[in-house]
Amino acid sequence: MHPALSVIFFTVVSGAGFGLYSLTSLLQVFRLGPALDRSELLTMLVTAFVLIIAGLLSSTGHLANPKNAWRSFSRFRTSWLSREAVFAVLFFPFAFLYLVGVFFYGAEVPGFFALMGAIGIVLGFITVFSTGMIYACLKTIRQWNTPMVPANYLLMGLTLGSLFYFAIAAGFGVDLNLIGGVAGTALVATGVMKGIYYFWINKVSGPTIKTATGFTRAAVRLLDTGHTAGTFLTEEFGYEVDPSQRRLLRSMVFSFGFILPLGLIGWAMVMPQPTALAVLAVISSLIGKGVERWLFFAEARHVVNLYHGAQNT
Repeated sequence: MHPALSVIFFTVVSGAGFGLYSLTSLLQVFRLGPALDRSELLTMLVTAFVLIIAGLLSSTGHLANPKNAWRSFSRFRTSWLSREAVFAVLFFPFAFLYLVGVFFYGAEVPGFFALMGAIGIVLGFITVFSTGMIYACLKTIRQWNTPMVPANYLLMGLTLGSLFYFAIAAGFGVDLNLIGGVAGTALVATGVMKGIYYFWINKVSGPTIKTATGFTRAAVRLLDTGHTAGTFLTEEFGYEVDPSQRRLLRSMVFSFGFILPLGLIGWAMVMPQPTALAVLAVISSLIGKGVERWLFFAEARHVVNLYHGAQNT
């Protein structure tokens, strides 16, 4: 598939925002983490809102007619895209009420505002899950049609969210032991999941010209692909990545997305001034996740390519 930069930015940045909001609210509502004061908690929540809104706004960038984006809400029963849009909108009033509660009461919000925060956590996770399912439900693209895709989206969002939390906490001088452990665990788990995913998509399987025509006992090739130059389908659905480029980009995914951030947060936890290292961990992870998401689209092979000369998808 041809990678759309607006969708890459949307999925990475909004996922980070939902991850940051959910992790922050989870640790505070259920009193699982170190106590934060009002300014610390507001900074984390507002940063999450900025990331989410920036990501959602960018998602309209790949539309031919952005003014028709409202139509995405009209197919909730059958479309994961519609579910994503609906849950994203539902998230805001609950999350905003929790933000209001923090503004007036600090970290010790009354029960009503805590409940709003808890509902926001659930809606945030559902929204990111729905984003992953937009791709995982497509049986025409083998590389996407797997439960690993929504799981990866959730883990990526949580990983980036934990790194943003770590950086903000470092800036305020908050104890980093718990969030450092969470971020480190998330980085390792997400890296392992990504490694399994790459191993799985490397296995050649799925439909072929033979299975499509039913002639499975002999070699089959197309004599005419129906065009002499590229078409919209071959350009959008037949994007090819050079093998050497793929290897380089995958190494960047693991180096910048997981290994370097893991080392940086470990280093930051033993330094008296950890803020710069924590910020570098966020930047490194964003670069790695951006490359990962570019490959996610670029390596996807739609079955329509069989009609244009491809032997496997």
